[in-house]
Amino acid sequence: MLARKTPGFTGADLANVLNEAALLTARSNAQLIDDRALDEAVDRVMAGPQRRTRVMKDKEKLITAYHEGGHALAAAAMNHTDPVTKVTILPRGRALGYTMVLPLEDKYSVTRNELLDQLTYAMGGRVAEEIVFHDPTTGASNDIEKATATARKMVTEYGMSATIGAVKLGQSQGEVFLGRDMGHQRDYSEELAEKVDLEVRALIEQAHDEAYQVLTDNRDILDRLARELIEKETLDHNQLAEIFAEVRRLPERPQWLSSTHRPLSDLPPIEIAASAPVDPGAVDAGVDSEPPVKPQRTPRPRQTPGIAPA
Repeated sequence: MLARKTPGFTGADLANVLNEAALLTARSNAQLIDDRALDEAVDRVMAGPQRRTRVMKDKEKLITAYHEGGHALAAAAMNHTDPVTKVTILPRGRALGYTMVLPLEDKYSVTRNELLDQLTYAMGGRVAEEIVFHDPTTGASNDIEKATATARKMVTEYGMSATIGAVKLGQSQGEVFLGRDMGHQRDYSEELAEKVDLEVRALIEQAHDEAYQVLTDNRDILDRLARELIEKETLDHNQLAEIFAEVRRLPERPQWLSSTHRPLSDLPPIEIAASAPVDPGAVDAGVDSEPPVKPQRTPRPRQTPGIAPA
C-alpha cells in the first residue's frame, strides 16, 4: 500500500512519511504503526494536514463531491492516464477535497497523449459543475491555472503544436544563487505570440470538450461516485475500481502528425527480448568461483504525483 502511494519518493521522503506516521501513532496512544497512520502520513506529506475545523454546508459538500468525482471519472475514462488512487472531500491544506492520480511505477518522460489526458482530467471538476449545477464555482481556479500552464509548455517548450513547430519560445532569466528562475523573457514577435495564445486556447477547449463528452456519457457513474463520496467522504483505489468497472472510455485520438508534408512510416518499433530468469542453483560443479555480487539499486529522482485540488 505504501509503495503504491509513493512512486518516485526518495529515502528522505519516505523517512518523512514514517516520522509523521510515528507521531500520529504516538498521539493516539497506540504501540504499532498501522495502515491508517501510514495513509494519513502520506496525505499530510503530499497535500497538507486535514482541516477538521472547516465545516461545509450540505450544498457546498455536494458541489465538492461532484467536482472531485468529475476529476476522478475523467481520469478513469481516458486511455493514457495513471490510475485513480484516492478521492476525498475532506478539507486538507487549502483544498476542499482532492483527487490523487499516481503512476504504478516511476516515470521519467511524458507523451503528448498523456499530457492531453492530464488536461482533460484537470478540466473534469469544472465540467462536472457545469453539467450538474449549470453554475460553475471558483473551486476550479487552480485546475484551470495548472491546465493552462501545461498547455503553454506543450506549445512553447515541448514542440507539440503542428502550427508553431518544434521550437523553444521564450528565454528564462534568473539569479544562479537563488536556484530558480526569476523571470521569463519573450523572444518572439507579437504575431507569433497571438498564434501561441490560439494554440493554448485550442488545447484547453479540446480538453474541455473531451471532459464534457466523458462525463455526459458516464453520468450514471458520476452520480454514483458523488453519492458514495457524500456517504463515506473518502474512497480508496479498491472502492474506485469497483465503481469504474463499467466506465465508458473515450475513443482513441487520431494519430498526431507534426506536419502533413512529412512521410509517414508504418514500421513498428523493435521488440525487446525478455531477459531469461537466472537459476540460482545452476552452478558449474568443480569450478571455483567467487560468490555473486548483489546488485545495488540506483536511486531514482522523485516524480511529482498528480493531485487535483478542488
